[in-house]
Amino acid sequence: MKVLVTGATGFTGGHLARRLAAAGDTVRAVVRRPDQVASLRDAGVEVVVGNLTDAESLRRACEGVEVVYNIAALYRTAGLPGSAYRAVNAEGVATLVRAAAGAGARRVVQCSTVGVHGDVEHPPANEDAPLRPGDIYQETKVEGEVLGTAAAAETGIELVIARPSGIYGPGDRRLLKLFGGVARGRFILLGDGKIFYHLTYVDDLCDGFRLCATHPNAAGRTYILAGGEVTTLKELIAITADVAGVAPPRLRLPVWPFWLAGAACEAICAPLGIAPPLYRRRVDFFTKSRAFDISRARAELGFAPAVGLREGIGRTLEWYRGQHWI
Repeated sequence: MKVLVTGATGFTGGHLARRLAAAGDTVRAVVRRPDQVASLRDAGVEVVVGNLTDAESLRRACEGVEVVYNIAALYRTAGLPGSAYRAVNAEGVATLVRAAAGAGARRVVQCSTVGVHGDVEHPPANEDAPLRPGDIYQETKVEGEVLGTAAAAETGIELVIARPSGIYGPGDRRLLKLFGGVARGRFILLGDGKIFYHLTYVDDLCDGFRLCATHPNAAGRTYILAGGEVTTLKELIAITADVAGVAPPRLRLPVWPFWLAGAACEAICAPLGIAPPLYRRRVDFFTKSRAFDISRARAELGFAPAVGLREGIGRTLEWYRGQHWI
């Protein structure tokens, strides 16, 4: 197929663009900064400049493609107003869907997040679980699903919504604090670690995205894409320590002092537009359960995560070592 990938200079989008090219697809990537695309061009990916807030750039980028993968999103960044998130994560989705439809594409795969379900009260959650977004990022991802669905209905193009759980693998930096901290013996556990944490290895996720793009039954559907193993945070830490060949961290501290400190840091730093050294969302990592049911994707798409936690964590730690980060 000839496909378009947005967000291709990011971790997930870059992996997807290169994996699709390796699988034989003709891949075009729309990027904001052409100075960050050497690895894409080396993989045979065509690069065009554009962004989700520029309808004309999206129209040009979509010309001649069959499927559009929308991986681009504005993630959590200190000091940005809600309008900035909505312009990219919500309104930008509708703009892209309309551009794809106008260019004759048959399907858009919209990358959302399991974060739209918030703290899962009765794990594992499936696609029909209540939507409980907890911050502006998650709120605008919900809005993106709604606006994208409306634009698809209006234009007649097929839309598939994919909700990944925590994405990791070589190239990821967001989980460096967890994996790298455990490997270096510097990780501190807040609370008892009994909450669930569900990861998705990036290659498995990319294969899931491709199934969303190609399976005839996927049109108009929503799928949770996550790994085949669910663990508690405490178990995940133990696995990581074992793979890294170190003792599991023993230091545990109560959650509430750090939550209060995070609230204070946010109150002080937010008006100044600077990133707080500690914030409540980081503390929430230790208190909110995230476990998900991938039965729908398995049954309807044949989604079958192939990389187990031990293997995936091992590959990730090896990449960190290669970067001299641990």
